[in-house]
Amino acid sequence: MSTHVHGHSYADKKDDLERRLKRIEGQVRGVHKMIDEDRYCVDILVQIAAIKSAIHQVGLTILESHTRGCVADALSHNSGAQEKIDELMDVIRQFTKA
Repeated sequence: MSTHVHGHSYADKKDDLERRLKRIEGQVRGVHKMIDEDRYCVDILVQIAAIKSAIHQVGLTILESHTRGCVADALSHNSGAQEKIDELMDVIRQFTKA
């Protein structure tokens, strides 16, 4: 896993991402409470599906920002373009695993 110490391409979306993640945290706590209260299985599964969708959207937002920012920058400056494409393909493979 690569960690870079530079500005991130998702910086302009950070507030929205943090808001979404807080909402997802609340949803997860809600599922925990539903299980604690022995709620109906289908109701719990519906909430889990909503959480999966929400976290997927957060991931897509970051993936798009990475592609439009870091990858596009590497391609336009021809600096490490092939490595960035390889990295992008690796992360897409990870992201789309079931």
